[in-house]
This record gives sequence, structure tokens and C-alpha cells, in this order.
Amino acid sequence: MAAALALCLGLLTGAAAWAAKPPETTEDGLKLIKVKGIDIAYARPGASLAPYKRVMLDPAQVAFSKDWDPEQTGSRMKLTPTEREKIRTELAALFDKTFKEELQKKNGYPVVTEAAPDVLRVTPALIDVYANAPDTMTPGRSYTFVMNAGHATLIAELRDSETGAILARVADLQEARDDGFLQISNSVANSAEARAMVSKWARILRSRLDAVHAQPAQ
Repeated sequence: MAAALALCLGLLTGAAAWAAKPPETTEDGLKLIKVKGIDIAYARPGASLAPYKRVMLDPAQVAFSKDWDPEQTGSRMKLTPTEREKIRTELAALFDKTFKEELQKKNGYPVVTEAAPDVLRVTPALIDVYANAPDTMTPGRSYTFVMNAGHATLIAELRDSETGAILARVADLQEARDDGFLQISNSVANSAEARAMVSKWARILRSRLDAVHAQPAQ
């Protein structure tokens, strides 16, 4: 995953990088492809998701934006290291729970913990996470209004669970919903926005799996 992070961080540094044309081929031989709903996607030539009926999901890694220096909601006090770590671990747990639920719903793809020929391994990381006005549930309720809850970038690698061979790598920036109106920021609202982002990513993976499995056997 370190190589993937280095590559994608290079591609995703600043708005200008998003607009720049990414390389057609990565150093490890992946080719640039188009995936609806994903900003940057690479796949190994000839690789297919058709063999995979189940998913092994590694715990999500979370890294905040270097510009994120939050204050406690309703005050000018900076978050403590403990509070920042609490947000990080809760976001990682929310990602894992939401991704699993979305994949498995309605006779979807079971999430398992052991490698097998039909198991696709997904290794996710959320980087450049920026949460506007995070709610730490401190005593004395106060309210903060923001235009949206923030943003995050997903980097994920898809591999064969038995061999470790990489099949694909994706990177996608997601902004929380912004309808042009001020909205209250609290833990419930922020969690809902985060779940919406994660659900969208999981649905894209599920739709890709559905598409290959719907094709007639060769």
C-alpha cells in the first residue's frame, strides 16, 4: 500500500494535480482506465473481477489533511491529540461498517476474513480528510453552521486474496453535500455525510462485480 499512497499522493497534490492528465501507465504496469464515478482508476491489462464472489476488506487507514487544524465546535480551543485520534478511529470504523453493509445488502457479496480463489482483497485508505467543525460531544451544547461537512480522498487497491497480485488501483476525491445553504454541524450530520461517501464507493465496486458476473460465460 505504501507504493500506492506515494503514487496517488503525487497525483492528488492540490487542485491543479486533479486537472492534470495522469500517466497512462504506472510503474507496476497498471493501465489508466475510465470508471464512472471515480476520478482516477488503473487496472492490470487482462485482469478480470469475474472469479470473485466474496470480498476481504482490510481495515481502513485514515490520514487527515495537513491543513486540518480544527477547533472544538462552538469555541476557539483546538482539539486535543486524544480528540483527533477519537475522530480518526471512529471514521475508520464507520468506513468499515458502511462498506461491508453496502456490499452485502440484497444478496450481495459476503465479506470474509480468509483468502480463497473467489475472494477479492480490498485495501482502502482515506487521505486528505478534512472535517469542518467536528463535533466532539463536549458538555454544554453549542451549534456551528457550515456549508458542508468537509472532504476526503479514497485510495484503494484490489488484489487477488491468495496470490496478492494487484488487479486495480483507484483514487477518488469526495466533497460532502453542499446545497448552497448553511447546515448545522454535529456528530450525527457529519456521520451521515461520511456514510454517504463510503456507500457511494462501495456501490461502485458492487456494480463492477455485478457487471462482470452478468456477462455470459465464455
